[in-house]
Amino acid sequence: MAELVRVRRWAEALIVMHLDPDVWSFGFDNAKTRGGQCDHGAKRITVSKYLAARFDDDEIHQVLLHEVAHALAGPRAGHGARWKTIARDLGYVGNRTLDKPVAEDLAPWVGRCPSGHLHYRYRMPAKPLSCGACSRRFSQEFVIVWERRAVR
Repeated sequence: MAELVRVRRWAEALIVMHLDPDVWSFGFDNAKTRGGQCDHGAKRITVSKYLAARFDDDEIHQVLLHEVAHALAGPRAGHGARWKTIARDLGYVGNRTLDKPVAEDLAPWVGRCPSGHLHYRYRMPAKPLSCGACSRRFSQEFVIVWERRAVR
């Protein structure tokens, strides 16, 4: 698990090394389904404070390299060839850093359909939902029952 103070130090060092620190900044955000973000409009790289606390040092370093590569590649590069070349040159070795379903760890609402499929949400659904794995259309037969749980 990465310490947030250390993550900030790494991020700021990468910004000094590869970007203009008078223009670009770093911060933590409240995201729960992505590790990091590069906001070209605000010239800001952010990392999820929730996920940074769960990632190990190598994983969080890869998230930072991924986002710095986005900053260098420009807003239209996406994950295309230009971004891939820059990311590789920075030392990024992964594809997507966040491949595991984070919602399973952090979502306070867990639903179960009659067949036992689990569903995760950050907010209690306002209307009844049915299981998409059991039926392509809404079906009262496969309505999901929601339960609130404590999240660490």
